[in-house]
Amino acid sequence: MLDTNVVLGVLLARAPFAAQSAAVMSAVETGVAEGFLCATTITTIHYLTAKAVDSKTAEKHIGALLRIFQIAPVTDVVLASALGSKAKDFEDAVLVESARAVSADAVVTRNPSDFPKSSGIAIHMPGDVLRILGL
Repeated sequence: MLDTNVVLGVLLARAPFAAQSAAVMSAVETGVAEGFLCATTITTIHYLTAKAVDSKTAEKHIGALLRIFQIAPVTDVVLASALGSKAKDFEDAVLVESARAVSADAVVTRNPSDFPKSSGIAIHMPGDVLRILGL
């Protein structure tokens, strides 16, 4: 499960994060790894990309993401679990619970300290994932 900040780093060319994040996304696109995005990530990316660039570009990016990634749902169960979690940030808690709902192995983020170690899901930075995948 890729965190929103990983995808935005690529789409908005945020140096110095874009290169490793793009390599992780490429691994998903080429079938080296299975990748998920949380449903809320899609809406957030559209909103922020449309503001930063324009709506047509945002729609193009969303279309590409939907072709590459599977989308992890945000259900009432996911939201209730997120409310009961120890995460400081509700959005991060939703991402973890959505990852858990699809049996994701890990969350890939640029901000691992935002996620509690007690989440039960591995938290990795993009570079860590590349090493794990041998890339």
